[in-house]
Order: sequence, then C-alpha cells, then structure tokens
Amino acid sequence: MLTRIALAALGAIAVLLGGSTPALASDPPITCPPGKVPSPRTGVCIIIVAPPGDNGGPGDQTGPGDSHVGRDKPVAARACVNNLVTPPAEVPCSSDKGWWAQSQNAYCTARKPQPPLTDPAWEGHADGQVYECFRPVGVGAVAGAVFWIWLATPPGGAPPNPRVLAQQAVAQMNLRAITIGIVPEPRAGSVGVIGMPTWMWAAAPGTTTWGPQTRSVSTGGFTVTATAKAQRTVWTMGDGTTVTCHGPGTPYANSYGKRSSPTCGHTYTRQGTYTVRATTYWLVTWAGIGQTGTIPLDFTSTSTIEMGEAQVLSS
Repeated sequence: MLTRIALAALGAIAVLLGGSTPALASDPPITCPPGKVPSPRTGVCIIIVAPPGDNGGPGDQTGPGDSHVGRDKPVAARACVNNLVTPPAEVPCSSDKGWWAQSQNAYCTARKPQPPLTDPAWEGHADGQVYECFRPVGVGAVAGAVFWIWLATPPGGAPPNPRVLAQQAVAQMNLRAITIGIVPEPRAGSVGVIGMPTWMWAAAPGTTTWGPQTRSVSTGGFTVTATAKAQRTVWTMGDGTTVTCHGPGTPYANSYGKRSSPTCGHTYTRQGTYTVRATTYWLVTWAGIGQTGTIPLDFTSTSTIEMGEAQVLSS
C-alpha cells in the first residue's frame, strides 16, 4: 500500500506532467488549497514554480529555502526537478556541485577563471558565463556527467556574474573624453607657425577624464570593486601622424617660449587647417566573487587648429 507521502509524490509528478492526482480507495489523497500541490519529498502543500528563461531567469537569485515574491502573487517555494529520471523527481536546489540549472538538469557553478572568449564553450557569446555542470545519473547519485556550457544568466541562487557588476560600477563613474588643451589654441584668430612646437595636454584632468577612480557594486550579499585609470592618449594630428602620450601632458605657459613640450608635443611642417583627435585609452581592473578581470575603454574628443607660415603671420 502506498503511504500518504508516496501518494503525494505521485500526485505532484502527475501535476508537473500535466495529469491529475491519482486516488486510492484505501488511502485518501492529500488535499491542497487551489494553486498548490503536495511536495514529493515532504507531502507539504507547496506552489510549484517553473523557473522562467534559460536557467532560472534574469534576476532570479533565490536560493534553497528562500522565497520569491512577485507583485500581487503569493509567496512561492522554488522547486528544482530532475526531469531526466523516471518518474521526474524534486531535488535539492543546491549541492557541493553548485546550483541546479533547470534547463540543464544539472548542478552548475561558474568556471574560475573564465575561459578566454575564443574557447568553444562560449558558443560565440560575449555575455553570460561559462559553467562547469554535473548531471547526476539519478536522484542523489554521486556519479554523473561533467560538462562545460554557456549560460546567459546564473542558475537560481548562484552568485551573479561579477563582470556585470563591474560594468555597473563603471557606469557609475561617468567616465568621459578629455578636454583638449593645445597650442596653438583652437579659436578664431589663433594661428600657429609651422616648424614651431605644438603642445598637447588634457586640460584639468580629473577622476572622470583621467582617473584613477574606484567604485563598488553589491547585490545579494556579493560585492565587486572596479578601479579605472587612463593608460595613454593617442593624438591623431590631422597631417597623417599620430603621437602617443602616456600621461596627461604638460599645459603650455607663455614662459616656455619656443621650447618643445617635455611630455606631449608635435611639429607641423605644412600650413593648413587640422582636425586633431585625442583618444584616451582606459583600463578597468575589477575583483569580486572569487574572480578578477579587466575592461578596456576608450573615449575621443576633437579640436581644430590653424597652422601658417611665419612670413604670412608677419605681413
């Protein structure tokens, strides 16, 4: 004779498979309120929630024993079901192998460190993470298949993607291109002399235009800290040449006269109007949730200057 809990297990499985709860004359079925079914493990009435999305859905960070509350919806216990066994059975939502990814019927944990983006495990994606998963051969089995797979979002209860938190930290920094400082000045009536030094620099560099700047972002008890700092500025001078400067440069002062810039300069050899582009390359380093990484960034600003010959200027 089936026990009350065994009957509840069959009832829950039948509901998951789209059937109805079986009834035996010798043992009356467990009656649950509308919208709930008996748990196949405990016989307690619970709400079975099918995790949305690929593996629990974006933003689903509930763990074992936690609850997820939606607007105007009842509290629902997260159910993890192994659909590869017959009949399907509820399993713990976490184990020493990771967190249950419903779409994979496996326990998964993010690879540390993450493989390079050229690795086939990424399946051509650049977001999400690569996970190492363990698919048990049966309920409670210690043996099973181990494989790598790309998942767009973490399994429910798993730590968030630290790179995503790092990108959120960067977004809070409000990083931007430098304000160009240059002599000759980019204004009407200002004309430089070809053959004379041109000075370039980042005007009033600060934490948003040169760094360093550090921000931290936390969610669900997990924290990632990111630090951004400019590495160099590549100046495209408009005459076919580029100049790479590894610092913010030296602002020009009249007392310097005809001297060349000690840190960032150029000399034009032909008269004309030139569009100067300054591209500053940043490197963001981040760490958190047991991982580290880098994010390269670049920002560009432009300016226009006029160069002429000495005899033209003196006439």
